Amino acid sequence: MKTGPDKAGYFGAYGGRFVPETVMPALLELEEAYGAAKKEKAFRRSVDRYLKEYCGRPTPLYFAERLTAAFGGPRVYLKREDLNHTGAHKINNCIGQALLAKRMGKNRIIAETGAGQHGVATATAAALFGMKCVIYMGVEDTRRQSLNVFRMKMLGAEVVPVDSGSKTLKDAINEAMRDWVTHVKTTHYLLGSVLGPHPYPVMVRDFQAVIGREARRQIVRAEGRLPDLLVACVGGGSNSIGLFHPFLGDDAVRMVGVEAGGRGKKLGDHAARFSGGSIGVLQGTLSYLLHDRHGQIAPTHSVSAGLDYPSVGPEHSHLRETGRVEYTSVGDRAALDAFHFLSRTEGIVPALESAHAVAWLRKAARSLPKGDLVILNLSGRGDKDVVTVASGASQV
Repeated sequence: MKTGPDKAGYFGAYGGRFVPETVMPALLELEEAYGAAKKEKAFRRSVDRYLKEYCGRPTPLYFAERLTAAFGGPRVYLKREDLNHTGAHKINNCIGQALLAKRMGKNRIIAETGAGQHGVATATAAALFGMKCVIYMGVEDTRRQSLNVFRMKMLGAEVVPVDSGSKTLKDAINEAMRDWVTHVKTTHYLLGSVLGPHPYPVMVRDFQAVIGREARRQIVRAEGRLPDLLVACVGGGSNSIGLFHPFLGDDAVRMVGVEAGGRGKKLGDHAARFSGGSIGVLQGTLSYLLHDRHGQIAPTHSVSAGLDYPSVGPEHSHLRETGRVEYTSVGDRAALDAFHFLSRTEGIVPALESAHAVAWLRKAARSLPKGDLVILNLSGRGDKDVVTVASGASQV
């Protein structure tokens, strides 16, 4: 299945480049540089080498025996992106973009982060390649992800708290964009998800597709066939599209993306773009997003900082429209319960983002045929969320 993008950066009706003219030269430069780099064997070999020797790829595809027994039906495998260096899938994209930035002659990297995992991975890549690094992070997210703030600073990055708007990921992206326009000659904006103007959605997808390529080989080796179902959480959507993309041409493989249902269905209480949003433009791309009847971007809520964003990657919107991927949502309480459930069942403490996918599968498993093969993408580990779970989550 071909999902795009086309030459203008559209996945069907979604995507594009909705940016001021001042940003266009930087995007065109990036598009040209990435187009040339991905055709170059030396660049691809360099990315693969760092992913293998530095990040620890391939990550395991782990048969979760006790989880499978608890569900009583499907055979569940966990794609262990939590075992990557820095503790999440984010490093896959950061290594690729940092190497591209060096190839372009940039010596400074900026990024935005919500849950902090992308910020840590960006700071890690910058330290690895000897580049200056500035991370923009909403004040609200710096509070609930204080451990990751410390990790970024320890790696040599400057962390800039953003006190505007909702003080979360959306506002951090705004500040990063402003910085990029001001310092474009020396700076690469290392965007962390399949969001933003073209070529970011396709570039980030390509760097994350290593997840699905590995999982495909691993499940065939383990079970002799492809899975029946893929499950992943969806914030901006990079971990999920990384798992889904290499399977899109396999019609028999069902795919489910799980958004943040938050604390309720009222606008402002969740981050479920597909069930509670509509089409609009945010931060350079046309996709589904949460906004009010006046067109103003709505506040969002999730117990998980990494899912707390008002829009979703344009390729996900296209996949939903075509029916190739199903999208649903899980609330805070179910995600917190799943966080504890997986920890106690398999001895794996998941990121709260990933816990949303676990929660959905926990409920859906009873209706799945016995023996179905399921791959759930465990996008990150839960160290960063322990304080949130221990302190504030009891109020959910």
